[in-house]
Amino acid sequence: MSSTSLKKGDQLTEIVVETMAAEGKCIGHYEGRVVFILGCAPGDIVDVELTKIKSSFLEGRASKIHKLSDTRATPFCTHFGLCGGCSWQHLSYASQLQYKQQQVVDNLERLGGLELPPIQPIIGSEQTIHYRNKLDFTFTSNRWLLKEEMGTEVKFGEPGLGYHIPKMFDKVFDVKECFLQPEPSNAIRLRVREIALQHDIPFFDLRKQTGFVRTITIRTAGARLVDGQPKAEEVMVILQVTEDKMEWTEKILSGLAEQFPEITSLNYIINAKRNDTFADLDVICWKGNPFITEKMHRPEGGGELQFRVGPKSFYQTNSAQAYKLYSVAFQMAGLTGTELVYDLYTGTGTIANFIAGKAKKVIGLEYVASAIEDAKVNSALNGIKNTDFFAGDIKDLLSEKFLTEHGYPEVVITDPPRGGMHEDVSLMLLKAAPAKIVYVSCNPATQARDLKILDAHYRVKAVQPVDMFPHTTHVENVVLLEKR
Repeated sequence: MSSTSLKKGDQLTEIVVETMAAEGKCIGHYEGRVVFILGCAPGDIVDVELTKIKSSFLEGRASKIHKLSDTRATPFCTHFGLCGGCSWQHLSYASQLQYKQQQVVDNLERLGGLELPPIQPIIGSEQTIHYRNKLDFTFTSNRWLLKEEMGTEVKFGEPGLGYHIPKMFDKVFDVKECFLQPEPSNAIRLRVREIALQHDIPFFDLRKQTGFVRTITIRTAGARLVDGQPKAEEVMVILQVTEDKMEWTEKILSGLAEQFPEITSLNYIINAKRNDTFADLDVICWKGNPFITEKMHRPEGGGELQFRVGPKSFYQTNSAQAYKLYSVAFQMAGLTGTELVYDLYTGTGTIANFIAGKAKKVIGLEYVASAIEDAKVNSALNGIKNTDFFAGDIKDLLSEKFLTEHGYPEVVITDPPRGGMHEDVSLMLLKAAPAKIVYVSCNPATQARDLKILDAHYRVKAVQPVDMFPHTTHVENVVLLEKR
């Protein structure tokens, strides 16, 4: 088949899968053109059904596997292939780490055009399942039917509670068991579903925007092993409903409270909007505390830090790896106790409070006002008195006026969202001219873009990837910059 006459749906036969690209796509070649392939592993030999045809590349999905790669692993979840959450289950964990490390190198070198020192081996996660402390599940009045259910007595219109099908906002499949969060996460989700069905409580219709139960969020803290299985010490449940109908709400909440005494924070939200975000809505604590408490060792000894996590609080979703990530940032900062440190995108002040014991003062900047209030509470909770926190858009807040008023930092730690830093923030850092910048990123591509700007006055001294999310394509990366 000539590459010039290709069309969508055509089959390319026996393509050798060579390596892994960004976003979990694999790479092969067909008549000299790059082929991006979904649903396979490097080392596989596959047939590819084409889904996209461009002059410079082709894209498709594996329709038949002729030979399996030696780097493959057996997926542990029955939802693999349908759920978009743990899309790398079919790769050995050692292979996952290898490709994540390469992803960091490719982004920094190719997108950033940066001269790099030797990169430290990626820090893997000791726990590769049950590592998350927060999950969101969506109710649906019309769940996605599995292939094996087609033609059975199961009909469209069946209610469900689970995850969205990738790239389909209104399609949700029923989750039987999820391996991401420690118990009682699965048991709580299944019990909520059961109670709603028993009492004919309407599940939400995402297209028609009708129904009562919308979402349930489960947050856990302090996971420990019980009979060889991870179990949370504290549990928060947040139920979203569409209207103030306490007869139904209390049926669910009282049922959970009765069966799960380990739930320490039981909350609900009335949300009549067309989306599930609740940062602008009131959270009603129905029973227990309005928070759970995460604990983390202070760097270089000195006891334990506590962080109160409320329904709206941000906290790294892999608690164990968060400690390793922050430890890397702390070590790169090389604090002696005399430095003024700026912590940009401080969130609830986790990094600021983590490093405060080794700094003269830490100033945290964050655009979410409620997160800043959490950061102040966390400083007070830990007896930390050398932190200040300010809320506002970072690109507006970090100005020459602010620097003059609060002092020019010797060290800056920045941990922006996936979109990276606004260009104005990068340019202001050049004017602030700290001796060191520690850039923590959850997206090496946008990190590379920002580092390219900072490269005018700074050079990369150290690079340390950290795997926060096993079995996914995501990787965190920490870079130390020093003035040229």
